[in-house]
Amino acid sequence: MRRLLKMRNVAIKAINLTKRFGKFVAVDHINFEVYEGEIFGFLGPNGAGKSTTIKMLTTVLKPSEGTATVSGYDVIKQPALVRQSIGVVPQEYTADEDLTGWENMMMMAGLYGIPKRIAEERAKELLEMVELTYAAKRKVETYSGGMRRRLEIAMSLISRPRILFLDEPTLGLDAQTRAAIWQYIMKLKEEYKMTIFVTTHYLEEADMYGDRIAIIDKGKILAIGSPKELKEKVGGDVVSLQTSNDELAIKIISSSKDGILDVRKASDGIRIKVRNGEEKAPEILESLVKNGIKVSRMSITEPTMDEVYMEFTGKSLRDEEASAQEMFAFRRTMRRART
Repeated sequence: MRRLLKMRNVAIKAINLTKRFGKFVAVDHINFEVYEGEIFGFLGPNGAGKSTTIKMLTTVLKPSEGTATVSGYDVIKQPALVRQSIGVVPQEYTADEDLTGWENMMMMAGLYGIPKRIAEERAKELLEMVELTYAAKRKVETYSGGMRRRLEIAMSLISRPRILFLDEPTLGLDAQTRAAIWQYIMKLKEEYKMTIFVTTHYLEEADMYGDRIAIIDKGKILAIGSPKELKEKVGGDVVSLQTSNDELAIKIISSSKDGILDVRKASDGIRIKVRNGEEKAPEILESLVKNGIKVSRMSITEPTMDEVYMEFTGKSLRDEEASAQEMFAFRRTMRRART
């Protein structure tokens, strides 16, 4: 269960933050606050404006309109102070493949002007935290994808930032490695009281680890709240069915409007959104059986993050997850081909 946030001091604040590229509006007058010590998830499909938002908050891109404050510093007027207070783990790998993990850590420390003795102490501590001590003297080109991501996280922490930005930190990784990455992220929050701003395609990650989530699509923020709050806004229950004739079952269920909010075909059967699952499920079962349709499985659940996302955007993020994985694999293949 998530620890309730006791402090409500604002770590990040976006005020009408906007970015245009020519006539295209990538981020459209968004407003939000991120509180100190929380994990704030930025959830949306490819092209929604997630990475552009991070780039403005980390001073890589200048806003076309509006502004933001990070650690109390204005991203337009005080970019150097913003950069001193943050760590960034971009979507693409940035560690030098020709250097060892240790050399990359020391190089990053040098960029921040950290004295050698302190840099060595921090590098040792951070590599131990992400379980890379054994590979510190190996060249990064020999690292797996998960090892590289862990190194990127360690590198971003060498300056002891107050706020950490992570852009799709688990994209392209297997489930076991994704879980390990999130263990490190949770440790940063719990032990170091760090504020974490993270973009993700994975609904279960946002649901499980996010204290609060912003759903962004086409450059606009559509909803902000804790996973529980967002599910409550959607309301109702979800009845899932597997039947002998899904097409006919959907027609029968759709004809009964009383208490039925939505009916749709899913990859594993039929998903029905109802006001009260315990009351409506027996009625649905009875009507299907009367029409000669066999029901092999029935379950009642609260709305998932996929239902929440679909409610606010009108589409599922599951397909976006798959396309993001394909794009990541393509980029990785192209990078290897160039070396």
